[in-house]
Amino acid sequence: MAGLLVVVSVEPERQALVEDAALGEYPGFDVVVGGVGPAVAAAATAMHLVRAQERGSPYGMVICAGIAGGFAGRAEPGATVLASRVIAADLGADSADGFLPLDQLGFGHSTLDVDAVLLAALRKRRPDAVVGAVLTVATVTGTAERAAQLLARHPDAAAEGMEGYGVASAAALAGVAFAELRTVSNRIGPRDRSTWRIPDALAALSASAPALVSLTQ
Repeated sequence: MAGLLVVVSVEPERQALVEDAALGEYPGFDVVVGGVGPAVAAAATAMHLVRAQERGSPYGMVICAGIAGGFAGRAEPGATVLASRVIAADLGADSADGFLPLDQLGFGHSTLDVDAVLLAALRKRRPDAVVGAVLTVATVTGTAERAAQLLARHPDAAAEGMEGYGVASAAALAGVAFAELRTVSNRIGPRDRSTWRIPDALAALSASAPALVSLTQ
């Protein structure tokens, strides 16, 4: 099977995916820390894809993984989310008539599809996962008003993160299959750290590691 590159944003996410030492023994399963935000994640993904190509062992799949916020009633803390598509939710322009996405401005596309075959394989391995759009934002949502605005624009949204669109863009340019897997640490809305369940989200991420490894076999 083709090699798999998993891009996370921070070291605790990487540790959650490789904490079972045996996972590191699988060739073609690599987890890298790409940084926080779509720009640095895109750059890191592109770099690793190029380096793999140069050493003669190119990746056939890229997955953006990590913890995220979930929309209430759709993906609660502890849940696993598989992206049906990724959306750069704040890439566009403000106007008197509301937010104008990149597509409407005529400057490209703010939505990227995930690979259907890869998504189907992940759904088979994680049948408990919520499937829905995952929003990529440069500024994490911290108010109920903002959460409502995002849902009004993207009714199928299940979660928001900060890297998916960037990783997806790099994968698309390289012609590599892409998917996104997120585990939920908090509800999207008013910023209240006391309600965050980061350990639960990291545990859910760790539980997804065998499913990811199986994609390479």
